[in-house]
Parts: sequence; structure tokens; C-alpha cells
Amino acid sequence: MDRKVRVRFAPSPTGPLHIGGVRTALYNYIFARKNGGEMILRIEDTDSRRFVPGAEDYINESLGWLGIQFDEGVREGGPHGPYRQSERRDIYRRYVKQLLDDGKAYIAFDTPEELEKAREEIPNFQYDASTRMKMRNSLTLGEEETRRLIDAGEQYVVRILIEPGRDVIVNDLIRGEVKINSSIIDDKVLYKSADDLPTYHLANIVDDHLMEVSHVIRGEEWLPSAPLHVLLYEALGWKDSMPEFVHLPLLLKPVGNGKLSKRDGDKLGFPVFPLEWHDPNSGEISSGYREKGYLPEAVVNFLALLGWNPGDDSELLSMQDLIEKFSFDHCSKSGAKFDYKKGIWFNHEYLMRMPDDKLADLFMPVLARKGVDGFDKEYVAHAVGMVKGRADFVDDLWTQADFFFKAPEEYAAKDVKKRWSADTPRIMGELIEVLEGIDDMTSANAEKIVLDWIASKGYHLGNVMNAFRLAVVGSCRGPHMFDITELMPREEVVARIRKAVERIPAPEN
Repeated sequence: MDRKVRVRFAPSPTGPLHIGGVRTALYNYIFARKNGGEMILRIEDTDSRRFVPGAEDYINESLGWLGIQFDEGVREGGPHGPYRQSERRDIYRRYVKQLLDDGKAYIAFDTPEELEKAREEIPNFQYDASTRMKMRNSLTLGEEETRRLIDAGEQYVVRILIEPGRDVIVNDLIRGEVKINSSIIDDKVLYKSADDLPTYHLANIVDDHLMEVSHVIRGEEWLPSAPLHVLLYEALGWKDSMPEFVHLPLLLKPVGNGKLSKRDGDKLGFPVFPLEWHDPNSGEISSGYREKGYLPEAVVNFLALLGWNPGDDSELLSMQDLIEKFSFDHCSKSGAKFDYKKGIWFNHEYLMRMPDDKLADLFMPVLARKGVDGFDKEYVAHAVGMVKGRADFVDDLWTQADFFFKAPEEYAAKDVKKRWSADTPRIMGELIEVLEGIDDMTSANAEKIVLDWIASKGYHLGNVMNAFRLAVVGSCRGPHMFDITELMPREEVVARIRKAVERIPAPEN
């Protein structure tokens, strides 16, 4: 296709953005950037009954957190606005009229009760060439009666007129040629007079055309709609400007079969939404990747590899890496299992690679929640840098590094039993004297002096060092002991040893 790449992400503001929708937005974004193109955010809010307050802001905030940027949209503006479908009524009316005038659509007055009766009387009923002449519409009523009913205020819909018996071809960049016979496509509703709004099908086609969209990249669940959309492009006279279609593979349950759902996340303990969502109707709170402590770069990397691969063994890919490597040639046709444990692995890897000062910024709010203050950023950065290899999430850093910020109030019983003997208080007293005599408390220097002292006294190295760790940390865990004492003020180290000597009871014989 010899035209500028322009893609769109077009969510409905009916609730929180599902992680599958996030992946669709991501693929649109990296494809556009790969090809020097542009990306549009369009809000498809034609279904007023399902509108949820706050959902549009949630969508914008979610995509912004992940670094997915738009060139045009509800916030950015642009030459093809408005970008909310509810604000484009005048545009859609024009094309509804065109379809009716050209005989490509017709008006139907069937009530819900009449439609239900038809379903009961006609097996496998669908509104199409085989049934439309039995229904109450402009084809059976005639022009005069149709006008009378409209003037009388009777509600109606406009349906596309599908001619049966022809093969409709959809060319998909992932799935190749998809052929559907028009006989199985029903006369879909395109417009409803009740709210003076088009349905998704018409609004989608009109907007994609007028916004000059070159590629429609969306989830596999929309593939059944593609033949109808091809027919609509033809009916409106836009066949030559039809976009390329790309239908992405589904995200599947981690366990079992079927599409990933919120219930899967609730059951297995992982989010299916990018940000925490507070349902304004039910009050229910659903967890989000951001609030769970995931880094946006890790979420992007994880999602990108669900249904696509870079063509080599690389896994850790920045947004720029994804843009450079992306191609639909490496997209899968089959669904991708949502391996949420792999998502945790990605987060660990990105946390490991994060500069310590940036990680300290993320950890500061955790300290505040724990009631800890009085530590400068440099101290915090050194502390988290020592333990981040043991953490998957920022909150995990507290479990691993809490002793840097507060003295132990109790001591691990199993370590006390194994590492604290009758001689330990006396040896710890001697260790205090050694530590207080060291001028240079850098790790390597303090380690040499303490180990030389242990050897000169003939003490058991493991017993002394583990008791030392138990006194300072509260249990036998943590990074290299002398890295700890290099960072922690000497008076704090000494105070903790004295406290342990006072508090840990003498072992029973």
C-alpha cells in the first residue's frame, strides 16, 4: 500500500481497559512508529447505555503510563476531529442518507417483540434476504407508509442491504485471504433513531475512511465483522481506499482453554487491567499492574511477546527495540497463553537493571507507608541496590531491606537456636571493641580486620559471622555483611549488637 501509515486505537468507554486491549494499542503504536506513521486515539461511545463515567480518563491514563503516545485524539486534537463518536452525529447522518438514497440500506420498524416472535417461528432466524420481506420495513411497507411512520415519531433502525450468494474476500496481513459467503451475513443495524447514533459498524467505517486510516489492527474477536466492513466500504464507494486488515491472536487463559478473563486473574492472583479500577456503579475495586508494582517497561515487553516474536532469541526489548524489530510476519495466527509468571520474571529483570537512584525514588513511598523517614536518597539507593536481586517488585524491597531502616525488635528463633551459644555474648562484646577501633569502615578493609581478629582468637568463623548478622539484621539473611556495615553508621551497628546481647536469652543446656 503506497500511502502514509495511519493507525487508530478505538476503545469504548464501557469500563476499564483490558490487558488484551492494551496489547492491541501497543501493536498499533510500534507498527506506526516502525513505519514513520501516525496513531489516533478515537473513543467509540455510540452505545450510550453502556457508557461508564471515568472510563475515558482511565484509558488515557493507562496508555500514558505505558508510554503509548498518540499523534491525534480526544486530548491531542487534530485535523480529523472530533475524536469522540458521540460528537460526530452530523457526519454519520450524511452517510446514512447516502446508503438509503443509493438503495444500499433500508429502514426497519420491527419492535423487539416482533423480532422475538420471528425468532420463535423461524428456525435459526436472521434478518437477511430470506426473511426481510416478511418483516415490517421500508421494502415491504413502501415509501408512503414509511414516511408516515417516521413523521408519526415511530422509532426505527437502518439496516444494510446484503445481497446473498457472493464471496466476500478479506485480505489479512496475518491470516492471509479469508473468504466468507455473503449469505451468512445478516442485514446488520447501522443506525438507530432512538438515540440518533450509528452502530459500531457504520461509525467505524466512516471514521476510518475520513481519518485516512491505512491499517486496521485489532483483536481476533473482530474478524467475523470484517466481511461486513468490506461490504460497507464498497456500498459507500470507498473500495479503493479500504485499509489493510490485521487481526491479532487472542490472549488465552493461563490454564485451560478459552479467552483470558478477569475471573482468571482473580483466581490466580494477577491483574488483567493496566491500572487499578474503581467501578463507579458497584464500588468493586479491581487490581492493576501499576498498583501491583509492575514497571511499565516490563509490562510493555511482556505484552509484546504474547503473539509476536522478534525472530531471534532476544527477550528483553525496550520500546525502541520493539519498534525496530516489529513485523507482522512474526505474529502468530493462534492464541497466546497468558503466562503471568513470565510477566513477574520480566518485572524482576527490569527492576534488576534499573539505576539504584531511580529505584530509590520508587521505594521512597514504600518507606513513607511504613512510617520510616530520616534517610537521604543516597543511603536508600545503596540499600536497595544491595538487595534488588532478590526482589520481583518494588514492595519486595522492604522485605529484603527493612533492617537498613529499623533495628530488629525480635530475632528469628531458628537462627537463635542454631547460631547463639553461651559464649556468643562475650564474643560479641569483643567484636564491638574491634569495630570501634576500625578507622576505615569500607567493606574490604573492615572484613580483613574482623576476619584476622577471628582467626587470631581461634574462633569459629561461621559461628561468629552468623551471630554478628543475627544481631544486626535480626535473622541470617541479607547481602554481604561488610557491605551492610559499610553503609550503616558504625554507632547503629554497635547499638544493635549490644541490644541483641541484652535481649537474646542464654541458650538452654
